[in-house]
Amino acid sequence: MAAWQSTAPTAAVNATAHDTVLINEIFVSIQGESTWAGHPCVFLRTTGCSLRCRWCDTEYAFHGGERHTIAELVELACSYDVPLVEITGGEPLMQASVPLLAAELLGRGKTVLVETSGAYDISVLPPGTKRIMDLKCPGSGECERNDLANLERLQHGDEVKFVIADRNDYEWAAAMIRTHGLGDRFPVLVSPVWTELEPDQLAAWIIEDALPAKLQLQLHKILWPDQVRGV
Repeated sequence: MAAWQSTAPTAAVNATAHDTVLINEIFVSIQGESTWAGHPCVFLRTTGCSLRCRWCDTEYAFHGGERHTIAELVELACSYDVPLVEITGGEPLMQASVPLLAAELLGRGKTVLVETSGAYDISVLPPGTKRIMDLKCPGSGECERNDLANLERLQHGDEVKFVIADRNDYEWAAAMIRTHGLGDRFPVLVSPVWTELEPDQLAAWIIEDALPAKLQLQLHKILWPDQVRGV
């Protein structure tokens, strides 16, 4: 294992050991979100999430999966000739072993993204991890779960994402972006809830307000609209 050690809390999915991760699926696809969109990427999707966002599109990851050692996952990820790896979920930071997994992948020269809800302390991840933090808007039903202290834990290379369901969500996100100066510090992405908010409407609001943010569409849903898993 790497010399770096995590201070993450015990996993809420009851991990049997700190060197294993409960994984729902592993696949290679095109990265569909963040500023890394369009790049080939190995995805390690963890099982389990304590949030229940109204528009969640990966509910299948709440349960099931198989437990793998960190060594197994690192070797599998490195078996693909793909430099980019994302640990996603579910909520990866529910599992205390995920920071160690990220550290091992970094040690093997991988660019490591971790997509997290922002409800868990992101500082447990090792230096060099690119954290994609999804702040929950009111329309998600989980806005109160945001750990706003994470806004001060963000570092160079991190990104902040807002998923927007309606005008109220947009106003909330815009206020957060401006109040905390997020657009001056990190890439900020705003994405419409799939099938609920038309992208051109969200684009019009961004343009009207000159919001320091980037409109994000879920590329994988455009490429494979009828496929849920493995994209």
